[in-house]
Amino acid sequence: MLSVQEAEKLIFDAVQAIKEIEIVKLEDCRDRILAASISSKLDFPHWDNSAMDGYAVRFEDVQAPVTLEIIEEIPAGYQPRKTIQPGQAARILTGSMMPNGADTIVMQEETNREGDRVLILTPPRDRGMFVRYQGAYRKAGDALLAPRIVLKAPEIAILAAAQCVEIPVFRRPRVAILSTGSELVSPNQPLQPGQIVDSNQYALEALVAEMGAEVIAIGIIQDDPNALETAIAQAIQSADVVISSGGVSVGDYDYVDRILEKLGAKIQIRAIAVKPGKPLTFATFANSTLYFGLPGNPASALVTFWRFAQPAIRKRAGLNWELKFVNAITTEDLKSDGKRELYLWGYVAIENHQLQFTPAGGSRLSGNLINLAGTNALGVMEIGETAIQGGSTVKVLLVRL
Repeated sequence: MLSVQEAEKLIFDAVQAIKEIEIVKLEDCRDRILAASISSKLDFPHWDNSAMDGYAVRFEDVQAPVTLEIIEEIPAGYQPRKTIQPGQAARILTGSMMPNGADTIVMQEETNREGDRVLILTPPRDRGMFVRYQGAYRKAGDALLAPRIVLKAPEIAILAAAQCVEIPVFRRPRVAILSTGSELVSPNQPLQPGQIVDSNQYALEALVAEMGAEVIAIGIIQDDPNALETAIAQAIQSADVVISSGGVSVGDYDYVDRILEKLGAKIQIRAIAVKPGKPLTFATFANSTLYFGLPGNPASALVTFWRFAQPAIRKRAGLNWELKFVNAITTEDLKSDGKRELYLWGYVAIENHQLQFTPAGGSRLSGNLINLAGTNALGVMEIGETAIQGGSTVKVLLVRL
């Protein structure tokens, strides 16, 4: 068995980010990864404008309380038509374009208006007060967004403001998912004695989709070497990453590793000193496709996905893939035999200004998926570590980023 550290180095060193670029519409770019620097032909702000509701004035006219003539009203979206002369002012609203001749805004609260006259009660402190100058945020041609940024609401707002409606993004990784085992049935089939409902396919599809990757759902493949070979061969030609669950141990019907070798894979990992999830296969192909053969037990499949496959897919996509470890206070005693690195599923929350980890209740066997509900973190016990007392610090891996 490889150590966790040896395994993760082999896996993450083998992963290369996708470099293929495609163009998507502005309305379709959410959560995509920007592939090129974005600039605009526009200055930001586009023109001098007011940061306040108030009056546009000449600074030299308002060195002391003074009454000015209002010569124009400037609402938002209106282009001023008059130039402010000595002794004059213009009524202006927030975001409205500054009129020629004016260089300062007096906020409405510091004035008293009577008809077409306004009394300036408090002289502004500085010339240019409450004026947002053209190009103060960015000049035309300056970079607005850098490549490899994930496009969320703030970035999409910038793209829209820059009138960028066709966005260059990196192609999403394609992830093929299949479950192996003649005992498996889909959730919409009647369950016969000895059969197991395939939950792994649906859980893994959801986890992959959450990362923004494209899911290729292959479904259940029976314990037939020919059928399994055909399915895996097709998957490695169509996907960047292939994930199977089951069939990677040493049982009579565990065919995955020998099929991978037959198809030309370089098998880099067959087992890891981790619990749950020791029988894990990682293989690479000449076409850069990655293969993860996860254990079939539901908890083992999810734990090994979170620990190894999830960061690999994130790196393939070009996302930040570094694992997020934090220290937390465990609310319960934690135990291990110390022989393998142990991952205890549970959840973290802030209680009394402190990060706390609560392990899942009940049986934590790898076949028990019921107490996986609500999992957002894995408590980690290192090899040789047999007990952590409640109230003590435990290292925790955050799995819902």
